[in-house]
Amino acid sequence: MLLHIKNMVCERCITAVRHQMENLNFLVADITLGTVQIHPDPEDRQLQNIASSLKILGFELMDKEKDQLVERIKTVIIEVVHYSDLANLNQSLISIIAMRVNRDYTFLSRLFSDSEGLTIEKFIIHQKIEKVKELIEYGELNLNEISMKMGYSSNAHLSSQFKAITGIAPSKYKAEGKSLRTPIDKIKN
Repeated sequence: MLLHIKNMVCERCITAVRHQMENLNFLVADITLGTVQIHPDPEDRQLQNIASSLKILGFELMDKEKDQLVERIKTVIIEVVHYSDLANLNQSLISIIAMRVNRDYTFLSRLFSDSEGLTIEKFIIHQKIEKVKELIEYGELNLNEISMKMGYSSNAHLSSQFKAITGIAPSKYKAEGKSLRTPIDKIKN
């Protein structure tokens, strides 16, 4: 059975969910961000146990198709923004979302906005800014290099978005030297 899991956004999440499923005596056939395929198919009582045990870990078992679509959109955005080089994408993130979720972008955009209270584009910007914070804290790249890596048209564009989201300029964020990062599964608006 394929289960859809909310808030499953990183490799540690995958490890935690795999461990939990194995503790509940299920064989994990496949696991990716947001989904886990288990065997044998759980009975109703077992599904309730799965949901309860996942909730303790901060995850949520989803059963509504719309909720699953929203989570798939978030998962695609997080995978692309946090785990790929945006400067080398051959297509727009919007096209990637529509292709991977296999739905019309207009439909997905409306569904996401209704469910989350912000647009997909705003969610992307918030995710990008969190990744920028991470890159600034690592100190391996200068702001121009970060701007290019994150797919911004210019350093000024990145600085403008960064300040709009955080209230401070990237240079001030770097100078302060303290982490103001938000966990990627907690980024909302």
